[in-house]
Amino acid sequence: MLKRAGFHSASVPFPPCFGALTSPRTALLATAFAALAFVALALLAHAAPEPIKLGMFASLTGKQAYFGETNSRGAAFAVEELNAAGGLLGRPVELLVEDTRSMPGEAATSAKKLLHRDHVVALVSGTASSPALEVAPLCQAAGVPLVAATATNPRVTETGDFIFRACFADPFQGTVLARFAKDRLHARRVAVLVANGSAYSVGLAKYFRERFTADGGEVVAEPKYAEGEKDFRAQLTAVKAAKPDAVFASGDYLESALICVQARALGLTMPFFGGDTWDATALVELGGKAVEGGYFTAHFSPEARDPAVQSFVSRFAQRFGLKPDTGMSLGYDAVMLLADAIRRAGSTDGRAVRDALAATKDFAGVTGRITIDAQRNAAKSAAIFTIRDGKFVYLESVEP
Repeated sequence: MLKRAGFHSASVPFPPCFGALTSPRTALLATAFAALAFVALALLAHAAPEPIKLGMFASLTGKQAYFGETNSRGAAFAVEELNAAGGLLGRPVELLVEDTRSMPGEAATSAKKLLHRDHVVALVSGTASSPALEVAPLCQAAGVPLVAATATNPRVTETGDFIFRACFADPFQGTVLARFAKDRLHARRVAVLVANGSAYSVGLAKYFRERFTADGGEVVAEPKYAEGEKDFRAQLTAVKAAKPDAVFASGDYLESALICVQARALGLTMPFFGGDTWDATALVELGGKAVEGGYFTAHFSPEARDPAVQSFVSRFAQRFGLKPDTGMSLGYDAVMLLADAIRRAGSTDGRAVRDALAATKDFAGVTGRITIDAQRNAAKSAAIFTIRDGKFVYLESVEP
């Protein structure tokens, strides 16, 4: 990142032979020095323009660290590529990241620092839905655009017209999962496990239930648990008694992995499936054989044949030595959506960037072509994966 150099004025005495500043020669020298100093300052100002500051709040530590780390890595890679191509509007781009520590209230604290201390021109949310819901009202009040990379709860963008998302939203995801359970798993009776206190889990379970029952299915049990809980035997005993054809675990990968392990220990053999929070390698590391044969929705497949996707995968692998996952790809797309809007706006003014974001159509993201709809959500496809031999295997894509 380029930094502005400081200048310090100093009084340099002329040798005695110069006399007072009444000599024509002395005056000429003084004028020349002043002209050179002016040119030097002008050249430096031209060489080091003020950066365009983008802010990001992400869970870099704590239970949600996997998603924060992947989102922020993708966002940082986007900024690297932008700067390598000359930046935006002739200025370098700087990404300022604050750690929310996976704790309630920390996202709002982080956002306040970025908005009022650092004066960022836009924010990216690298968190789940609950932290994004803390920050959305702050951005709306400040007139600063927010793009959520992975927050899928619809209430995030419902906060106001400065709030957008790069990922699909839960009403669509819930519908995709309900249809998949009915048509591909041939399930008529499903149990749903819900993490109380998680806007993501509660919302996704709601949209799944509404679509599944509307299509003739039955939710036979819906036990709740607290976020961070580790013993699910009571909930799973209730699930076993309900005799479902399949089980939808709507929480994050940490809890869902433990749920699958304990379910298999209790003799539950039916298929388990989850939402996009299952798209984490830690799910397999924690769940092992218990998550084999499971299914989940995702925003991105590194195996997609689109040349743009394969180019991104290749560049990312060359830079970091690994294939990008969903979080990395959505973090990248969130920054690139903002960059595209800033270019089209020709300005970093909050209202101008907001208007450009709202007008986004057919943006070629690495997670799919994105059109921002009237609710400021990204209309895009969802991918379905299964877990086979410890690996995530792409099955199909579902269009909105």
